[in-house]
Amino acid sequence: MSLVEVSGLSVSFGDVRAVRDLSFSLEPGRALGIVGESGSGKSASAYALLGLHRGTGAEVTGSVEVAGVDVNAADDAELRSLRGGRAAMVFQDPLSSLDPYYAIGDQIAQVYRVHHRVSRRAARARAVEVLDRVRIPDAARRARSRPHEFSGGMRQRALIAMALACEPQLLIADEPTTALDVTVQAQILDLLHQLRRETGMGLLLVTHDVAVAAESVEDVLVMQSGRAVEKGPVGEVLLAPREPYTQALLAAVPRITARSAAAAPVPVDHGGDDDGGDGLEPLVEAIDVRRVFGKGATALAAVDGVSVAVRRGETLGIVGESGSGKTTLGRMLVGLLDPTSGSLSRRARVQMVFQDPQSSLNPRRSIGESVADPLRASGERDESVIRSRVGDLLERVGLDPGLYDRYPHEFSGGQRQRVGIARALAGDPDLIVCDEAVSALDVTTQAQVIALLGQLQRDLGLALVFIAHDLAVVRQVSDRVAVMRGGRIVEEGDVETVYADPRDPYTKQLLAAVPALDPALAAQRRSDRAELTTAL
Repeated sequence: MSLVEVSGLSVSFGDVRAVRDLSFSLEPGRALGIVGESGSGKSASAYALLGLHRGTGAEVTGSVEVAGVDVNAADDAELRSLRGGRAAMVFQDPLSSLDPYYAIGDQIAQVYRVHHRVSRRAARARAVEVLDRVRIPDAARRARSRPHEFSGGMRQRALIAMALACEPQLLIADEPTTALDVTVQAQILDLLHQLRRETGMGLLLVTHDVAVAAESVEDVLVMQSGRAVEKGPVGEVLLAPREPYTQALLAAVPRITARSAAAAPVPVDHGGDDDGGDGLEPLVEAIDVRRVFGKGATALAAVDGVSVAVRRGETLGIVGESGSGKTTLGRMLVGLLDPTSGSLSRRARVQMVFQDPQSSLNPRRSIGESVADPLRASGERDESVIRSRVGDLLERVGLDPGLYDRYPHEFSGGQRQRVGIARALAGDPDLIVCDEAVSALDVTTQAQVIALLGQLQRDLGLALVFIAHDLAVVRQVSDRVAVMRGGRIVEEGDVETVYADPRDPYTKQLLAAVPALDPALAAQRRSDRAELTTAL
């Protein structure tokens, strides 16, 4: 008997058909990946498995059976029993899924007591047990911590622990690694694989990252515009896709292997002559900069003795895990933070594109007004000139100038990031610092934004600093790369050299954690990481 049996599922929100006549099954102990771009219907399909559309106004038709429960026909009590008991879900953003006011252990214990008649003490003991199972260090003590005291990776582990508390037959993971750096992502994927092997539970993994699916599942279903366009064993679908959409999805995935000529940055012409002209002078140069937060015993050197220089027309990639200091360095380069010590010189106009376009745009102001801010700050007062200039900028980043009066919530994530780029261009910069500018986007939108930045660089002669935890993305866009760890640069050089022959063990570790599109290679890497963990 199938653990999940979906037949003819359709989900509509008013006039929007999010899911159209979808059918698939999942056997006990197996893992199925549902992949596709944002808006493809993959999350809406996953939510239907637990009846999460009930009460939202959505229209759900078709048949959905999970662990023997007819979800669409089940009453509220049956759904409560299913959710967290026989099937559990791990959501994309652990911070918004956890209550900030309560200890992690208490929240897990509460879920356990919903499904089991046990004492508070027994429930807390169960919480510590599952936290230890997902490898939270010192689980008994950390169970008393609140969500803000956990890192992003630890919060995701805590959510997985909460899902495991009642030993579900099915775990649904909705983009569980999207916001995590590559090493933490690898740890979470390895953890899911190990838990599935130990417990025999089924896994439904929802992701826009095809490489993550290759790491984690036996079968894959590709969705586009609410429909299944291709499904089958992961090796067949990813290595020999039949459908043009699947082929395009795979083509958009950045790789850490050698780049094609089309993907490589345009060679940089610094100008000047053999004696060294002004064109060789860095636009921005940091020499032995430090940035310390806090004082006394609590002082933390987020950046500790870093020297970098960026010249006209080139792209410097800065990579590292969360907490490595790369964002702090980027903010110093644009002047949002001052160095505690060391020297930093700017000989150019510098702007920044932030990670989350949703939070970096004022929801109460139109996107045109947000783009116009740098123009007004520079002294422009003629509204006709401002509107014309903003229209030109929107057009340059691939948006309709007629969208000036629309608000951020009316745009997709990729469109909002284009607005952020237009706003940066309004300051007429020589250098743009992009801080995780594509990390929240699906692979095809990510590829479009990267292509846009490359085109702007060629057209305008811009220099770029590209900060990211995704080494494959940095490989595609950079001339040089600096690898940061613990506030320091541990390796720096030409991108081809660093990726082909890394010298520092940390760089090697980062590269080994990048997901592979070949399932066989992914399995070998997982085995290698397990051996390394055992050896340590």
